[in-house]
Amino acid sequence: MPGAEANAREFDRLGPVRGLETAANAVGRVLIGFVEWFGELGIFIWRVVRAAVTPPFEFRELLRQMDDIGAKSLPLIALAGAATGVVMSLQTRDSLTRFGAKSMMPTVIIFSLIRETGPIIAGLMASGRVGAGIGAELGSMKVTEQIDAMEVSAVDPYKFLVATRVAACILMLPLLTLAADFCGILLGWVAVTLQGPISLSYFLHTGMQEVGFDDFLPPTFKTAIFGLIIGVVACFFGMNTKGGTEGVGRSATRSVVVASLLIVVADVVLVRLISVLFP
Repeated sequence: MPGAEANAREFDRLGPVRGLETAANAVGRVLIGFVEWFGELGIFIWRVVRAAVTPPFEFRELLRQMDDIGAKSLPLIALAGAATGVVMSLQTRDSLTRFGAKSMMPTVIIFSLIRETGPIIAGLMASGRVGAGIGAELGSMKVTEQIDAMEVSAVDPYKFLVATRVAACILMLPLLTLAADFCGILLGWVAVTLQGPISLSYFLHTGMQEVGFDDFLPPTFKTAIFGLIIGVVACFFGMNTKGGTEGVGRSATRSVVVASLLIVVADVVLVRLISVLFP
């Protein structure tokens, strides 16, 4: 069968080419989807900004969201900060003792918590609790057509639902960071004094000697950017939920994953930016 043998040889010759074409098409679809996602996110952000700066303003809903995001997240973030302070004191004690720098332990704990550990812990913990909550709440409202009903009633959902939550996240994250720093320093001192008695006043005086406002304010206020990321990402996935109750679960999961990833990336950029602006 000469014809069959020729077709087989032609198929073998074109096989790698077809495989490359399939791979290229798959990569192209991924890139197109990625660009479309960023385009939709940009349009969403523009609608939120326009709704946020246009009166009337929803101050009552903003206060309610500040309570829900800030006060109800406080125990979780305070506990995470306290646990971080204890772990840092236990881990650094042996290392500093080995190098003869045990007296630097208060400075290391306080400086590390204020500069980096406290803000990133607060951001990631808030991303888990607040991001999932907002994504699930708005997602359930979307699939049950409550958001459509608001639009029919002449209520702007971007103003009432989204702008208030994003603003509350921005305002509350620095305060939650302060709580994480405070609990981390306090429980760090408790862990240190259990291993070797040291007064709280001496611990704070020694640790704060090398800490200035340039070390405290920029890392604390950078968490407002983390709050912006959490609010925008969670609201975006919640407002674009599809697929019923399964879609609500996917929106909550995506909100946490994407917000946490963007917080880590933003932290790298902000740390570099702060080091340049506040050398």
